[in-house]
Amino acid sequence: MPAAGIPIGGGNKEYPGELTPFVTVTCIVAAMGGLIFGYDIGISGGVTSMDPFLKKFFPAVYRKKNEDKTTNQYCQYDSQTLTMFTSSLYLAALLSSLVASTVTRKFGRKLSMLFGGLLFLVGALINGFAQHVWMLIVGRILLGFGIGFANQSVPLYLSEMAPYKYRGALNIGFQLSITIGILVANVLNYFFAKIKGGWGWRLSLGGAMVPALIITIGSLVLPDTPNSMIERGDRDGAKTQLKKIRGVEDVDEEFSDLVAASEASMQVEHPWRNLLQRKYRPQLTMAVLIPFFQQFTGINVIMFYAPVLFNSIGFKDDASLMSAVITGVVNVVATCVSIYGVDKWGRRALFLEGGVQMLICQVAVAVSIAAKFGTDGNPGDLPKWYAIVVVLFICIYVAGFAWSWGPLGWLVPSEIFPLEIRSAAQSVNVSVNMLFTFLVAQVFLTMLCHMKFGLFLFFGFFVVVMTFYIYFMLPETKGIPIEEMDRVWKSHPYWSRFVEHDDYGNGVEMGKGVTKNV
Repeated sequence: MPAAGIPIGGGNKEYPGELTPFVTVTCIVAAMGGLIFGYDIGISGGVTSMDPFLKKFFPAVYRKKNEDKTTNQYCQYDSQTLTMFTSSLYLAALLSSLVASTVTRKFGRKLSMLFGGLLFLVGALINGFAQHVWMLIVGRILLGFGIGFANQSVPLYLSEMAPYKYRGALNIGFQLSITIGILVANVLNYFFAKIKGGWGWRLSLGGAMVPALIITIGSLVLPDTPNSMIERGDRDGAKTQLKKIRGVEDVDEEFSDLVAASEASMQVEHPWRNLLQRKYRPQLTMAVLIPFFQQFTGINVIMFYAPVLFNSIGFKDDASLMSAVITGVVNVVATCVSIYGVDKWGRRALFLEGGVQMLICQVAVAVSIAAKFGTDGNPGDLPKWYAIVVVLFICIYVAGFAWSWGPLGWLVPSEIFPLEIRSAAQSVNVSVNMLFTFLVAQVFLTMLCHMKFGLFLFFGFFVVVMTFYIYFMLPETKGIPIEEMDRVWKSHPYWSRFVEHDDYGNGVEMGKGVTKNV
């Protein structure tokens, strides 16, 4: 066990405890932190396809879309200001997740969630009442700060509260609430776009206050995790809490492991520098590559811009919003499949199957769009069967993502970090995720304009790379206690060379925060 400095022995340690109603309710409430992220992903694409919104804030895009009929369909939304509106949030989330690491470690997971909810609430208010583009951007930045705090703390909270046998399913509750947020946003966009007077976009943007209030109030009533309480010195309270959440009196073994992990963690003065130690190379690599690959599946392109994308490939405004609702439903249902299967079939099986499914669909969508739009982007009249085929393939693609890279992109990084680097490593995970979400959001519309249908093949290439990476480099983490996770690296043919010669029991070395030659 890397964090505890205790030899593993046979590596078959099992802690007693069941999935109690208390833990189930707690994890459901905490997972609601994903609503703010999902709602935002869903709302921004829908709002940017609403004409009254474009006319008020982005008149050049509005003219290009509605008045210039010669415009290439691929290029009608190509505007750096419009993409800055969407992507400024992710830059802000990147910055705040770095600050959130310290807050999460020193003051607990709950306080990070509270900050996340409050910042998101203020951002939603500013956006709902926005009169100028700068107000939109400021609101989006505050939303981003909120998301950075929530995405940093919620997956950690869920992984620490859940019994190890059910950790996968409970942690994926976070991704499920992201997908529910996307779906709710898509449905609201569909109805708000119909409001006479063209002010429905204000309700869409201002509606973000509701998920913000849920996570804000939730963070005030949720209990702290035993790990966090031990980390902050409340051992008696932590043991009582552990008995409560496991539903058994015999928690001594798990508790002593948590205490040992915390003591090793406390000796680490510089968790950020510690991350660079050779023995943490597997975790650091995963903390960077998994979120990187998650964004380069191309999913956010589909989810952010689903209405814009469907509009660009010939659907009318109403139909494009409806298509986004359909993909939102698929997203939620497929995430439920992942909740059911992640602790039965394992992480690797879902990753690999999802990768193959996404690749097939991306090639099919690229071929479908190429056949009708060619390279000039003027398809003429699109038959109904064609529209159905494109939406069908996009739905199968979304399903593949929603039971693989979607939930597992958050679950796997949050469960593999030992306690002494957990907050810092989760910040790296969130920061990389937000950085590449920002980059993809910022350049997507320009890429669509220049690469056309080839954009789907571009993301398809990355899906091939990431699927091979998972096959060869990611060990199975199903059913392994979170403080026992080092054994999966020690038994891996490649990663074992980084960890097997390290003495995890040497607390002195850890205490000094020594950075080995890497």
